[in-house]
Amino acid sequence: MDIQLDPARDDLPLMANTSHILVKHYVLDLDVDFESQVIEGTIVLFLEDGNRFKKQNSSIEEACQSESNKACKFGMPELCRISVANARTFSSEMEYNDFAICSKGEKDTSDKDGNHDNQEHASGISSSKYCCDTGNHGSEDFLLVLDCCDLSVLKVEEVDVAAVPGMEKFTRSPKLTVVSEELRNQIVYELVTLPADCWREQLDYYACCSQAPGCGELLFDTDSWSLQIRKTGAQTATDFPHAIRIWYKTKPEGRSVTWTSDQSDRPCVYTVGSPINNRALFPCQEPPVAMSTWQATVRAAASFVVLMSGENSAKPTQLWEGCSSWYYYVTMPVPASTFTIAVGCWTEMKLETYSLNDLATERPFSPSEADFRHIGVCSHMEYPCRFKNASAATQEIIPYRVFAPVCLKGACQETLLRLIPPCLSAAHSVLGTHPFSRLDVLIVPANFPSLGMASPHIVFLSQSILTGRSHLCGTRLCHEIAHAWFGLAIGARDWTEEWLSEGFATHLEDVFWAAAQQLDPREAREQQELRACLRWRRLQDEMRCSPEEMQVLRPSKDKTGHTSDSGASVIKQGLNPEKIFMQVHYLKGYFLLRFLAKRLGDETYLSFLRKFVHTFHGQLILSQDFLQMLLENIPEEKRLGLSVENIYQDWLESCGIPKPLQRERSAEAECGLARQVRAEVTKWIQVNRRPRKRKRRVKEEVFEKLLPDQLVLLLEHLLEQKTLSPRTLQSLQRTYHLHDQDAEVRHRWCELIVKHKFTKAYDSVERFLQEDQSRPPRLLHQRTVPTELPAEALLLLAVDWTRPPVPTELISVLILHTGSVQQEQESSP
Repeated sequence: MDIQLDPARDDLPLMANTSHILVKHYVLDLDVDFESQVIEGTIVLFLEDGNRFKKQNSSIEEACQSESNKACKFGMPELCRISVANARTFSSEMEYNDFAICSKGEKDTSDKDGNHDNQEHASGISSSKYCCDTGNHGSEDFLLVLDCCDLSVLKVEEVDVAAVPGMEKFTRSPKLTVVSEELRNQIVYELVTLPADCWREQLDYYACCSQAPGCGELLFDTDSWSLQIRKTGAQTATDFPHAIRIWYKTKPEGRSVTWTSDQSDRPCVYTVGSPINNRALFPCQEPPVAMSTWQATVRAAASFVVLMSGENSAKPTQLWEGCSSWYYYVTMPVPASTFTIAVGCWTEMKLETYSLNDLATERPFSPSEADFRHIGVCSHMEYPCRFKNASAATQEIIPYRVFAPVCLKGACQETLLRLIPPCLSAAHSVLGTHPFSRLDVLIVPANFPSLGMASPHIVFLSQSILTGRSHLCGTRLCHEIAHAWFGLAIGARDWTEEWLSEGFATHLEDVFWAAAQQLDPREAREQQELRACLRWRRLQDEMRCSPEEMQVLRPSKDKTGHTSDSGASVIKQGLNPEKIFMQVHYLKGYFLLRFLAKRLGDETYLSFLRKFVHTFHGQLILSQDFLQMLLENIPEEKRLGLSVENIYQDWLESCGIPKPLQRERSAEAECGLARQVRAEVTKWIQVNRRPRKRKRRVKEEVFEKLLPDQLVLLLEHLLEQKTLSPRTLQSLQRTYHLHDQDAEVRHRWCELIVKHKFTKAYDSVERFLQEDQSRPPRLLHQRTVPTELPAEALLLLAVDWTRPPVPTELISVLILHTGSVQQEQESSP
C-alpha cells in the first residue's frame, strides 16, 4: 500500500484502491442468527477497472431502447428467472456443496478470529489456506484492496459468469465455446454498463450471476483494516476477475451493527452509524467515490421483520417453516457507507383515524415551473433517475411505512404518523422532486446513540422524539428528510466536509418545519430566530470546550478531496471518540448557510437551492462546487466583496467562531420570543429570592405559556443561577408540566435536578436515563454550566449508556455519589 498509517492517531483509514478498480454492484446473500449474534453468508462483487474495455454500440444497447416503464427483453432462459428468495436452492443445484461454509454440525477449522489460514501466517495477518507468502507475489500480482474490519473471511473465489445461460447476449459470439478471463470480464463490463432503462433486467442478471458456480479460489490476506485479494498471474486490474464471491461472517463484537433488545425486550440487530461505517458488516469500498448499487437477500426467523435501504417495499417470502426471506435492491449508485439494515420484531404502525387536517393543502415556497426547466437533463452517471420523471416531480408525498415495537403503537399514532405527510409535502414544496421513491421509518431501541439517522429509503428515529408535543418529533423528522437531498442524493466527496450534509440538513429543518406547520412568514421568522439563538449558545460553548483542530470545517484545505495514487486516504479525526459528540459541522455549517441566505434573500436563496439540487443530484461535491455556483447567482451589488477565498478563510478553514458571525450576532437585536423568555427568567429569579415564610401576602407571579424552544432557553438561563430552592423547582415543574415535555426540555430539567439535589424529582432523572439514552443532539459539557456542578452529575446526564435498561441500582449510586460530592464542595472554602 502507498499510504502510511499512524496507529496512535485518531484518523480513520480508507484502504480501498478505488483509483485502480471500482465495485459497481454488490449482491448480498445473508443469514441472521440471533443465537450466535452472527450474520453470515456471501457477497458477490461486480467490478469495473475503467481501462480494459470501452463501451461499444453493441446490439445490447440497441435492444435496450425500451419504453420507460418496460424492461429490455433479452429472452432470458427460465433458469435465470428464479426467485432471489430461493437463492440457496439454486446454489445447491449449481453444485455449491464443495464450497459450503461450515454448518453448525461440522467442525470449524478457522482460527480464533474465524479466518481460515495456513499455519505460517505472520502476526496480525490472516490468510487463505491456499495463500503463498505475500513476498513472492505482492510485487507482481494486482491486489484488490477492500475496506474490512471485525469480519471472519472464510473463502474468496472467482465467479464463472459465463456459466449462466443467456450470457452470450453480452458477447459478440453466438455460443460461449471457449471461456477465458477476458471473456468473463467482458460480460461483467457489459452487464454493469447496461442503460438505465434496463435496470430490471440488469438486476435479474446480477442475481443469476451471483448464483453461478465458482471457477477457482483466490488468494487473500486480512489485516486490521482491509481485505487484500489477488489472483496468481493477474498483474493488472484489467486482468483481475471482475466478479468475485466472498464467504464471510460477522463477529458479535463487530462495530458496524449492534445486537440488543427493543423496547418490548425482543432481540434485534441494526446498523448504528458507526465511525467505521459498514466495513464490519461486509467487505466493501468505503471511499465516497466508490458509488455502487446493491441487492440483498436476508433470511431470518419468521417472527422477524427485515428492513433495509431499498427501493422496494419488501414483503417476506416463507422458505420453510419458521424461516422467511426478504429481498431489497437499490438502483441509484451511492457510497457503501449508506447501506442500512435492521432486523427485529417490528410492527408496522398505521393511523386508525384519518383527518384532512393531517395533511397541509397549501405550502409556501412552492416551486415555479421555471424551477423544473432542467427536468430530463442530468449530469450524474446513468441510473433510473426520478428527476427525469415528470410524475415524480409532482409527487408531494412519497409512499411511507412506519415500524416500531408494538408497545410504542400509541405514541406513533399520536405524533409521528400524523407528521410524516405534512413534513414530506413541505420538503417537496421547498426543494422539489423527492430523490427516493419511498420511505421506511423505524423507531430504534433505546440505546441508539443519536436522535436520528438517514439512509436511502429508510430513516431511524430515537424513541425520545415521541414524547412531549410534536415539536421535537417534527423538527427531527424534517432534519432526516432533508438528508435525502443533502447527504444522500448529493454527497460530500471528502468526508471531512461533513458540513455539506449536516449544515444543510440543520438549516433546512427550520424551513421544512415552518412550511409543515403552515406558519405565516412573521411566525416562521420569529421561531427561526429563536432556534438561531439556541444554536448560537451551543456554538459558543462548543468552541470553548473543544480542541481547535476539531473546530475546522475544511481541515485538509487545498488537499480536500485528494487521495493517494491507489485511491486510499485517511479521514482526519475519523476515529476520535470525541468527534461523535461534536456539533461543529451542524452549527457552523448552519450559520454559514443562514448568512448566505440573508445576503441573497430567502426566496432567492431557496430558488437557487432548487437549481443546485437539479444540477448536482446523484453526484459528490466539494465546498467549492456549492460556493462557486452560489456566487455566480448573487448579483454583483449583493456580493459586497464575498468570494470563495474569503468564505474559506472566515468560515471553513479557521477554528473558533467566524468573524462575520460574531459581527452579525453583536449587531442583531434579540428576537421577540427570546425577550419573552428573558422576562420569564426575571420572574423566576424574583420568586426564588422570596423568603420561605412571608409576613404579608405577596401577589403571585403569572407566567406566560412558552413554546418548547422557549422552555429550553428558559431552563438554560436558570441553570446559570447559583442556587434555586426546592420550592422554586417544584413550582417550575408544576407550572410547565416538565415531566411531560420533550427530551430536549427534560434534559435541561434533569440538569437542574442534579445540580440542586432536588431529590423529589430523582425519578425524572431515572426515567430520562432509561428512556432517552440517545440524548438531545448536544453535549452537556459543551454548554455553559456552573463550575460547582460536580463531574458525577455531568456523567449522569452525558454518559452514553449502551445496554438498556440502565440498572436502577446504578442510577441510585450515581445520584447519591453526586449528592455527597456536592456537599463536600459546598463545605470547602
